[in-house]
Amino acid sequence: MEGLGLESDELALRRLLHQSVQEIEPADGTLEHLRRAVPARRARKRQAVVGMAAAALFIGTAIPALVHVSNSSGSDADPSIAGHGTHTQGSTQGKSGGGGQASSGDTSDKSKEKDKDDKKETPGKGKGESSGATGGVQPTPSAANTPACTAAQLSNAATVGSADAGGAVYGTFRISNVSGVSCTVTSAGSVTAAPQGAADASKIQVVQHTAGDAATGLPDPSTELASMILQPGTAYQVQFAWVPSETCPTTPDDPSSPQPTPTAPTTGGDSGGTSSEGTSGTAPQLATEGGVQDGSVVVSNTAEGGGPTASANVSNACAGTVYKTGVLAGQ
Repeated sequence: MEGLGLESDELALRRLLHQSVQEIEPADGTLEHLRRAVPARRARKRQAVVGMAAAALFIGTAIPALVHVSNSSGSDADPSIAGHGTHTQGSTQGKSGGGGQASSGDTSDKSKEKDKDDKKETPGKGKGESSGATGGVQPTPSAANTPACTAAQLSNAATVGSADAGGAVYGTFRISNVSGVSCTVTSAGSVTAAPQGAADASKIQVVQHTAGDAATGLPDPSTELASMILQPGTAYQVQFAWVPSETCPTTPDDPSSPQPTPTAPTTGGDSGGTSSEGTSGTAPQLATEGGVQDGSVVVSNTAEGGGPTASANVSNACAGTVYKTGVLAGQ
């Protein structure tokens, strides 16, 4: 002991310590426990490192994918990404749990509790991400699942205004859902123009309204809807404009028409009567001479699904173009 270079009091303390522990013996199975616990602890450390690397890789790939899906209009992209993320995390946690079961004692119990807590938190995050990503595209499936409107569900009413300074006339068809269930409208239906009186069918056409055309009073085509869910009691509109290209013709001044009138009395041999009857016969014709002939155009709309139909009469219309819009939100 003297060779250790210790002082006398240090040697005395060393002897006391040896005496206090010389009767202590390890419990049964301690060596076996150490043989199992040390490799298990090393395995858990390796798995923790692998798990952290896998989590970093998952986060690096999941964030760009979620950004891409959030900008996508498809409804099937989000669930697949959310499921992939849940599966990856579950696989990593399962391995970690397996390592924990191989150990015993307090360290093993704490590892199991930690794995259980992680498993509880991970599915919750996966569900939140899936529901958040798909929440923005719910209106599209609902529109697709709503049946098309039928003629029995709709009513149609037409209104027409007065001609403006240029002779253009604007009108509106208002189509309402009079049923108790929602339906989908994907078309403005058909718009036709029927000539009446002196109107010339060859000089009347119906065209779709476009930006910059002559129907400047119609809404911009960008406001038209490709489809619309029509709730009960709501309506959509189809507007039109009549833009004349010519005025209605006037009664022609035919110089041959007065001649038969004086010749008829001539057979009676009374020249005075001829003059009198000739004057009386040309008077009605002179009243209409130079007058505008009566012509009009009936603009009709038949809603999608074959009905109902509403009509608007545009008076003093004989030649021109009917500009029609698509589906517009009701007002």
